[in-house]
Amino acid sequence: MLQKTRGIALSYIRYRETSIIARVYTEEFGLQSYIVNSVRTAKSKNNRIALFQPLTLLEMVVYYKSDRDLTRLSEVKTNFPFQSLPFEVGKSTIAMFVTEMLNKVLKEETGSPTLFRFLVESVVFLEEAKVNYENFHLIFLLKLSFFLGFGPESAREFESQLRENSYPFLPDEEMDAALNTMLRQPFGTPIKLDRSARNELADALVTYYHIHIDSLGEVKSLPVLREVLG
Repeated sequence: MLQKTRGIALSYIRYRETSIIARVYTEEFGLQSYIVNSVRTAKSKNNRIALFQPLTLLEMVVYYKSDRDLTRLSEVKTNFPFQSLPFEVGKSTIAMFVTEMLNKVLKEETGSPTLFRFLVESVVFLEEAKVNYENFHLIFLLKLSFFLGFGPESAREFESQLRENSYPFLPDEEMDAALNTMLRQPFGTPIKLDRSARNELADALVTYYHIHIDSLGEVKSLPVLREVLG
């Protein structure tokens, strides 16, 4: 059955000679995998494979069957082509990290309109932001944790859970204030963190996710993130 849905591209792998299997988080059906034919050829129209670069916002018509793990796309386009996110080193590094985390933590094959809306708003902010996006990945992970069911209510709760799991996280007053601001304020709120503190908090947040998601595994983009944005 053909269905319309919006989606967010997460990743893809090569499939056969000219096709890919794209992993997409959709508004209607949650996490889905789609075969996309004939996108890895010189004759592919309008460089269609670019539609599946990380975090691209998609408008799709899909073949949907609830008992299928792998289906096909009928139509796909974006009404929000990126102008900065893939081309600015800081933003593209953040996108790489965020996409890796989403690939690891998004499991549900049912739609969640509130989660989807949060993801879209997050991507739009990152694409359009001119300033105050250097802490985006930290704020994103904190806010995402609530949709996943383990969001901390305060900096104190966050720190307490880390200590209970033997992680040596000892923030000062400035870090506490930054954490509470991230939890309560929207993206783009100015937050003062130096390079060292930003790295420390990124490590702590990934550890926090490890505590709650056993299958998280190694986050390979974290060292790159620390180097570029720390």
